[in-house]
Amino acid sequence: MTRVLITGTAGFIGFHLARLLLDEGFEVHGFDGMTDYYDVRLKQRRHAMLLQKPGFAATEAMLEDQEAFDRVADTFRPDVIVHLAAQAGVRYSLENPRAYLDANVIGTFNVMEAARRLEVRHLLMASTSSVYGANDEMPFTETEKADTQLTIYAATKKANESMAHAYAHLWDLPTTMFRFFTVYGTWGRPDLALYKFVDAILDGRPIDIYNNGDMYRDFTYVDDLVRGIRLLIDAVPERPASADEIEPGDSLSPVAPYRVVNIGNSQKVRLLDFIDAIEDSLGQKAIRNYMPMQMGDVPATWADASLLQRLTGYRPQTDFRDGIARFVDWFRDYHGK
Repeated sequence: MTRVLITGTAGFIGFHLARLLLDEGFEVHGFDGMTDYYDVRLKQRRHAMLLQKPGFAATEAMLEDQEAFDRVADTFRPDVIVHLAAQAGVRYSLENPRAYLDANVIGTFNVMEAARRLEVRHLLMASTSSVYGANDEMPFTETEKADTQLTIYAATKKANESMAHAYAHLWDLPTTMFRFFTVYGTWGRPDLALYKFVDAILDGRPIDIYNNGDMYRDFTYVDDLVRGIRLLIDAVPERPASADEIEPGDSLSPVAPYRVVNIGNSQKVRLLDFIDAIEDSLGQKAIRNYMPMQMGDVPATWADASLLQRLTGYRPQTDFRDGIARFVDWFRDYHGK
């Protein structure tokens, strides 16, 4: 039985990934700091659901606590580590940048050290579409340069990619970084746009629409995202003998068993169309408060997911209208609205 250590299992994506792997017969140990960035009760509910499944155990501690993480890793002896835990939220990084350095840089270093020491079969770590920053040639591809990050959150994730490449090169540690594109879905975070919009519309409160709605996002449904991660677990990168072996469009490093992979829906959706779909699903109109662009935000994201498809045979494809309907059903049930 494959043992997978997942950081962030009480979080939105980690919860869904753990549930998928447990359903497929993996043994999973979760590690989560249970920070109060948003309502801890939601995190506790996710963990409680996972603990009802055989094969799951969890430790609640901060990633910055290297001794605690090492103790879990050394006891569990994972075959694979999937590192999802992070201080999330682009906008919060403007208010509390130090939290991002502590969790996303120091915490990630602790994970990489454990992976190196235990010689895991595959280390997979979350990055973000935000690393593309000011790039404006779309769809975004993994082989293009990404050196113009616009927030400290994006900068810490780019730092993770660089650190991981160095470790993969130095220690022959097979590593895959995946860049997420605007993930949404059931059991989502309350700070994400869909959650905030649905909550406000049902309560009759206005919603803030930045850049006057002239925004585009590659909305990726969470079930599609974790299916992509699950399949990438088996797509272990190998150090090429020479750069000539690397196929065009593959982000595989010429000097390390290291690869970056986009996981996105490959569909650029206008924010106003997304809001229209929310209104249709709720049967209720939003009170719209049009705002200027927020500092650090980008007008558009759009993934080229062809490398994911080449590696796994899979491409996310949930239509955003269907995904919104599923979220609304969950939200009404969870909140009794």
